[in-house]
Amino acid sequence: MSEPITDARTFIVADDDHGIRLDRWFRRHLPEASFNIVSRWARTGQLRVDGKRVAPGDHIEAGQTIRVPPLEAPAPAAAKARAKPERPPLSAEDEEFVQSLVIHKDRAAIVIDKPPGLATQGGTKTERHLDGLLDGVRFEAEGRPKLVHRLDKDTSGVILLARSSGAAAHFAKAFSSRTARKLYWALVTGVPSIDDGMIELPIAKQPGTGGEKMHVDEKEGSPARTRYRVIERAGNAAAWVELQPYTGRTHQLRVHMAAIGHPIVGDGKYGGQDAFLTGGISRKLHLHARRLRIDHPDGSKLDVSAEPPRHFVESMAMLGFDRALGDALPFDEPKFSETAEGKRKAVTQAAKARRKERKGERRSRGARD
Repeated sequence: MSEPITDARTFIVADDDHGIRLDRWFRRHLPEASFNIVSRWARTGQLRVDGKRVAPGDHIEAGQTIRVPPLEAPAPAAAKARAKPERPPLSAEDEEFVQSLVIHKDRAAIVIDKPPGLATQGGTKTERHLDGLLDGVRFEAEGRPKLVHRLDKDTSGVILLARSSGAAAHFAKAFSSRTARKLYWALVTGVPSIDDGMIELPIAKQPGTGGEKMHVDEKEGSPARTRYRVIERAGNAAAWVELQPYTGRTHQLRVHMAAIGHPIVGDGKYGGQDAFLTGGISRKLHLHARRLRIDHPDGSKLDVSAEPPRHFVESMAMLGFDRALGDALPFDEPKFSETAEGKRKAVTQAAKARRKERKGERRSRGARD
């Protein structure tokens, strides 16, 4: 029997855990801590995220620090009762379905074109999800592929899967250091007055929503940056835009576009009635992860694109958008100053400059004395 853990531990939230609920993080990484134990820790203030009290249902973000209190060794019977159940085998229909979503496969990676309406991971009242179908895309590998990032349930498009732990660590580092580039297409209501703009508005959980909704919060929010470029206009009614998130906050693109007065078509959660168009335009969310470019473990670039879903294509046709214009804009490489390494170097250089400046001031005072 294992010895009880007597000291508190700290964990850093990985990029592939970004946006999930805290209780789901425990199920993934510390299944020996039951929901009742986690709830008790939360009630008594022993469980902390970035030093703050949290609830099991709160959503966590990449880079946050989770403090986990000591865990007593469970009784053998209780430990056996909490053993992780085996996943039931997939049906032939589910296996065929998930394999039909594959748009790229190599030794390290699989890329899925996720349809709208399919959740990335399970949760309350969500039994069917992509994570539960991954046994169907093992192919010749022994282990099931691992999710590296996620998309909202109603967002379609590119999702990257790693085929080994080493590949997962490599891709997670690329996402967390911001060297990976993600490009989305969206239809928005109205037309932004600036064709190529950067939205820099901090985002936080909206109080009273249980962490299920985000909002712009200038005082308590986490920094968030989104670049948008207008591809084409439909008069003054709507625009087809390209979006590039420079940070990875929950619902970032949806919050940012609604905040500048141009909610994504179909996004009633953040745009209300202003997010819907008349004339037979679908009421589904029009947000599509079009393209992903990321460093591959073999030293090459993995660059994959996914075609938009039917409702998106039909809405484009009804609004008169020219599909050929979609990939005409250049897909910029991230500037070194925008990457984690670049930011660390900038901080180091600034600190050196301040030390040099203070050293010069001391010498000047000595000379005067």
